[in-house]
Amino acid sequence: MNLKNILVRFAKDEDGAVTVDWVVLTAALVGLSVGLFATFKSSPLPLANGIGSTLLTSDPTSGGGTEGTTE
Repeated sequence: MNLKNILVRFAKDEDGAVTVDWVVLTAALVGLSVGLFATFKSSPLPLANGIGSTLLTSDPTSGGGTEGTTE
């Protein structure tokens, strides 16, 4: 078996391709997790309190949409 045959067989071999795909997907998932952790490392409580106070002070009977207008 010469070097050319070895290289051709190596180029056609796909046994490790699935492993590489999983490694790349896992690395992407870890990167996204680190990014989310860095984003939310400060307490999300102030955001939740702001949303809650907005909901408490809003009037659900006022609508908010444009239905019923004559424009």
